[in-house]
Amino acid sequence: MNNKNRNSFSGSLGFVLAAAGSAVGLGNIWRFPYLAARDGGGLFLLIYIILVVTFGFTLLITEVAIGRRSQQGPLTAYKYFSKKWAFLGWLAFIVPCVIYPYYCVIGGWVLKYFATYLTFSDDDAVSDNFFTGFITSQWEPLVYMGIFALICFYIVYNGVEKGIERYSRILMPSLIVMVVFICIYSLFTSHTDANGVTRTGLEGAVMYFLPNFKGLTLSRFLMICFDATGQLFYSLSIAMGIMIAYGSYMKKNVNLGQAIDRIEMFDTIVAVLAGLMIIPSVYVFMGTDGMKAGPGLIFIALPKVFDNLGAFGMIMGIVFFLTVLFAAVTSAVSLLEAIVSSIMDKFGWSRRKSVLIMASIGLIGSVVVCLGYNVLYFEYTLPNGVTAQILDIFDYLSNNLLMPVLAICTCILIGWVMKPNFLVGEMRLNGYHFHRKKLYIVMLKYVVPIMLTILLLAAFIKL
Repeated sequence: MNNKNRNSFSGSLGFVLAAAGSAVGLGNIWRFPYLAARDGGGLFLLIYIILVVTFGFTLLITEVAIGRRSQQGPLTAYKYFSKKWAFLGWLAFIVPCVIYPYYCVIGGWVLKYFATYLTFSDDDAVSDNFFTGFITSQWEPLVYMGIFALICFYIVYNGVEKGIERYSRILMPSLIVMVVFICIYSLFTSHTDANGVTRTGLEGAVMYFLPNFKGLTLSRFLMICFDATGQLFYSLSIAMGIMIAYGSYMKKNVNLGQAIDRIEMFDTIVAVLAGLMIIPSVYVFMGTDGMKAGPGLIFIALPKVFDNLGAFGMIMGIVFFLTVLFAAVTSAVSLLEAIVSSIMDKFGWSRRKSVLIMASIGLIGSVVVCLGYNVLYFEYTLPNGVTAQILDIFDYLSNNLLMPVLAICTCILIGWVMKPNFLVGEMRLNGYHFHRKKLYIVMLKYVVPIMLTILLLAAFIKL
């Protein structure tokens, strides 16, 4: 394999920031808080953290090791291990191809809200029809999506070290500072509603952190487990081909285990903080009813929260949606890079050619998703009983079907066909210690495949 022109991260910090940037994306800032709010806060949080250090760590370490061992993008990496299992490379390539278009659409939504607050039009965002009116309009979502896609194109076009790593070094520290700032403010807010009931941010934080087992049924517990497991895919960017691509850019002298530990820690801390910056504020101004906003939590519920803060609400809106925008960019960039690295390794194309062609195809997909709320609008009932539009279908196809199948097959390939020690050796390069080896092997061969199979079957159960 000819890797002489292959880019790489400058070192461990560059890899960790880029990989954490991918993990700390929309999955954490947008998806995690509304799932935590819907699933009872503390209980969801507890289950999620347990899964991160067991389930998540197993898949994350496997994918990064596959990438570094093969020095190939996701499309061709699996062929390095077994020609009979080369089809997994196509799965690992298709997943980001499905996700990237609708991530750009959501990124355009975030950009729209950021622009709304930046231009002092925050009163518009409070309207109940603002979000629906925006996404159902024909041209405006296309414009914002196009700008967002152009930003991602520019970063990936500039390569690994000069593009992805350089901007990750800027975006990630900035994102953390803004998240911490909003968290602190959120904790110390208070509000008295029309009924004279006063709620505080600290009360909201207690509800977020303390597990509530009151009225918990087995079916409800299993549903929370399914939500937390599904969230891991997005939070850690696993089963998307991303970590294989980033692992292939990691230098051999980097302590792989230590880098994975840092990504896990970074991702979990930001996920927890994301919930902490959103849930207490929503609770203070909207009570427990606000917690039921679901996917619209940041686009519908939070603008109402900012509106209650008076003049300072506009500033909070700018900071918050800039934070989410940074997270959206790092997520979308990593998805596009997984696609581009696959094409470069498969066909030997230059980075410029690969980015131009694949970003253009992705843009077409994004246009289709945007039009799915107006010109191409239709309703389709998914196997799990949920009524869906084009974006929902893309999300269901990737998150509920393709990603679990890819992860299950990866566990079988590495755990049973190649044997775990094949990648354990990659972890121990340069004499580094793999301190969770026994846990890794048990999880890889038995626990993770069983959990993923159950998760896959759940996709066909009507809610």
